[in-house]
Amino acid sequence: MFEDARQFKEAFVDKLQTMQGVALEQATNLDKYMALGGVIRDYIYKNWVETNNHYRKKESKQVYYFSLEFLLGRQLRSNLLNANLSVVEEALQELNIDLSKVEEMEPDAGLGNGGLGRLAACFLDSLASLQLPGHGCGIRYKYGHFEQKIVNGYQVELPDNWLKEGNVWEVRRGDKAVMVKFGGQVRLEEIDGKLVPIHENYDPVLAVPYDTPVVGFKNNTINTLRLWNAESGIKEFDFPSFNHGDYMKAVQYKYETEAISQVLYPDDSHQEGQVLRLKQEYFLVSAGVQSILRSYKKGNKSIRELPEQVVIHLNDTHPVLAIPELMRILMDEEGFGWDEAWEITQNTMSYTNHTTLAEALEKWPVDIFKELLPRIYMIVEEINKRFCRELWERYPGQWDRIAQMAIIADGFVKMAHLAIVGSYSVNGVARIHTEILKKQEMKNFYKYYPQKFNNKTNGITHRRWLLQANPKLADLITNSIGTSWIKHPEDLKELRFYAQDASFKEELQKIKRENKEQLAQLIQEQNQVQVEVDSIFDVQIKRLHAYKRQLLNALHILHLYNKLREAPQMEFVPRTFIFGAKAAPSYYHAKWVIKLINSIADKVNNDKSIQGKLKVVFLENYRVSLAEKIIPAADVSEQISTASKEASGTGNMKLMMNGAITIGTLDGANIEILEQVGSENIFTFGLTEQQVIEYYAHGGYNSWEIYHQDEQVRAILDQLVNGFLGDGSKEFKTIYNYLLHNNDEYFVLKDFASYANAQQELERAYRDQNRWREMSAINIANSGGFSSDRTISEYATGIWKVEPLEILGRSR
Repeated sequence: MFEDARQFKEAFVDKLQTMQGVALEQATNLDKYMALGGVIRDYIYKNWVETNNHYRKKESKQVYYFSLEFLLGRQLRSNLLNANLSVVEEALQELNIDLSKVEEMEPDAGLGNGGLGRLAACFLDSLASLQLPGHGCGIRYKYGHFEQKIVNGYQVELPDNWLKEGNVWEVRRGDKAVMVKFGGQVRLEEIDGKLVPIHENYDPVLAVPYDTPVVGFKNNTINTLRLWNAESGIKEFDFPSFNHGDYMKAVQYKYETEAISQVLYPDDSHQEGQVLRLKQEYFLVSAGVQSILRSYKKGNKSIRELPEQVVIHLNDTHPVLAIPELMRILMDEEGFGWDEAWEITQNTMSYTNHTTLAEALEKWPVDIFKELLPRIYMIVEEINKRFCRELWERYPGQWDRIAQMAIIADGFVKMAHLAIVGSYSVNGVARIHTEILKKQEMKNFYKYYPQKFNNKTNGITHRRWLLQANPKLADLITNSIGTSWIKHPEDLKELRFYAQDASFKEELQKIKRENKEQLAQLIQEQNQVQVEVDSIFDVQIKRLHAYKRQLLNALHILHLYNKLREAPQMEFVPRTFIFGAKAAPSYYHAKWVIKLINSIADKVNNDKSIQGKLKVVFLENYRVSLAEKIIPAADVSEQISTASKEASGTGNMKLMMNGAITIGTLDGANIEILEQVGSENIFTFGLTEQQVIEYYAHGGYNSWEIYHQDEQVRAILDQLVNGFLGDGSKEFKTIYNYLLHNNDEYFVLKDFASYANAQQELERAYRDQNRWREMSAINIANSGGFSSDRTISEYATGIWKVEPLEILGRSR
């Protein structure tokens, strides 16, 4: 389409006029972004159509990846890279347009919160880049999670109106809308000798799909992310109520309907929030499964062969209602009996577990579930009854075991149990995580279904997190080992031969410093804090949760500060601690930790007596585009979760790939990173997962003992409550009580001394810059194994049984 820069410039200027109604001279950066997106969209849409047509003609088996989150980040630069449109930047330069400023006009798509959603986005990228027929299915949240502002050190949540200017990449498919039913009553009526469910008095919701192209890396494949929007087109406006003066009732249905796709993770600390969350989950799966079957049936293929043509993959427990929804459609609409419908369903569904935390293994109160989803509850109840009967035959008289494994028990519907029973594959996301599932959290299910359980360690797309986010490092790698690593990231191992090369390490250090300079400028602009570029940039960026232990990091910073106050002239490598994290709006402990970090920052950053040797920065509104600026500049990667609690982690992989050195517990994928880089190129500390599990099982830990025995710990904790940190004393008293009176659930104090020692070891290592650069190079060289291309290849061959399909498309 664009043979040279001239052709592109003509198309771009034309699009400015026809799409935005302005000439180049009058165009704002937003106009330029929308026009640029329009030109690229026109270019990739043709291959998108060709890809879909090819899948239909070849009758390819296709994967549908269901996830409540898809944390895409900005798409402009990614689409330019993957679509091989290198001519664009050259053309824009000739038009005196700065691509980086245009790129800043694109909002981060508000479709996720943390690692779960970013993993899903990386997986979509790898599916397309490996030419695998695989698509995403999610919800088009109007306001996303939330926009975080820090006001007086506190998190304040604002709507993330990322769709304010529209979304240039998406296409609304109004003709493919489906109806989702909530509430009402279901009765069984005998028709032609069969009991047929009749659903009456339900509330209908129109689910309208918006499709976004997912561009494979220089290969013509364009897969699809389908996001569902809840609309009230079925009965949008109650005109009689309006005429009678009841204006609120006239629009009530519209507001209640559209609320389903307004916000990611509504506050579910109250019943209304729980109902809305359950509505979202069923809305997603009902719309998605209906759409898949409608498309499948157009090929005149037998529904009995559905598992040979379709895989529905459930990313965590949120989309698990796809199991009873497929059963509903097969029985109520397609006329299958229970046994045949169940066989089809079980052989179509695969499930990834992402957590060992009980709070994240969703369970829904029966009374809420039954009222909102009466037909689905009937099906889940029958699945449970039949499953418990099977268990009784296997374990006669073992009531406790059967109760522990039941799908409905103690007044709750247990979604993880339903996922395991209704799927043919259950996988964990790091080797240690999968072993904990098998031996601890789901051991009864593993004994019953050993053939279902398998491990697929997470991965990240190196195209975004290295090639795109850190182009100078990518160029250095290419100049050193060639280009093969871009399509085959495992070839990064060739860099290990450069770990001893002085000129390579010198260039590596130069690039890191340039990235740190850019981040330091951003910190100055956003936080008005001047940081020392040659200090250690120590980074902890991830969702704020107690088990991730941002609190441990914060307490250690107080410890360092105390040491510097006592001896300002002590030998000390300057440190800059950088945080980025959002806390769920109703997660008050996490929000208090944010306040604590910011109070420490205020104290430390304004204390001239420590001579600027220590700085603390909390960057607000953490998101993908901010991560892309932080990660290339990081020296140290904080991965300090309580052992056994972090399923895998993916931030650890992104930071490693950009040359940061990990300080972490033996948890999640940290263990596999350790195996790859060797113990001399990572800093580990703390309790092991077995020790943590032993404490949980048998007790024996008393945080008060550490408080009384460790003078440094006692000093730090006293500073939380003695006014040392100024305002926030009520919140910090709560943290104090959490650690001492509630016995420190995640062993922050137990691991503190070990963590402080590891930090001292890290500082000593950093003093030897030649050795530090070698460690950095070794981490980069061993990061290729953590590419999502590897992970998706394992899913494709080990779980989904899908094969690559070449899309010829246009010649490049």
